[in-house]
Amino acid sequence: MLILDYLLIFGSAFAAATLLPFYSEFLVAAQLARFPEQAFGIWLVASMGNTLGAALNWVMGRYLLHYQDKRWFPFKVEQLGKAQHWFQKYGVWTLLFAWLPVGGDPLTFVAGLMRVNFGVFFLLTFIGKALRYLAVIWFADVAYSAF
Repeated sequence: MLILDYLLIFGSAFAAATLLPFYSEFLVAAQLARFPEQAFGIWLVASMGNTLGAALNWVMGRYLLHYQDKRWFPFKVEQLGKAQHWFQKYGVWTLLFAWLPVGGDPLTFVAGLMRVNFGVFFLLTFIGKALRYLAVIWFADVAYSAF
């Protein structure tokens, strides 16, 4: 497996955690099909890329809320309201669900907005996202084994 392959996995996972309309699961599964012996490396790189993409959302929440009235601002008021409600109701543990396709990105933004300690943020977000990629790899392996 080439460094370029890992960079593609990292980049797609990073982009998928930001506000860009991007999904990394297909690329992770495709790379796993090509390099099944690299499952751990693929998992680790995808998990780290996705967590660092979420960290970008945390930074934006921490420092850019005063731009919320601008058209380019990444979250709608309704999305932020829902995420804040979840966050206030369940606390930092909601970050374990930052991997969710709907609502996960706003949660990481709200964590920055609520000034969650970055170490706690990173750990909980990494756990959730790492479990997600573990599931992606497991399902991809099962699917490939069936053929």
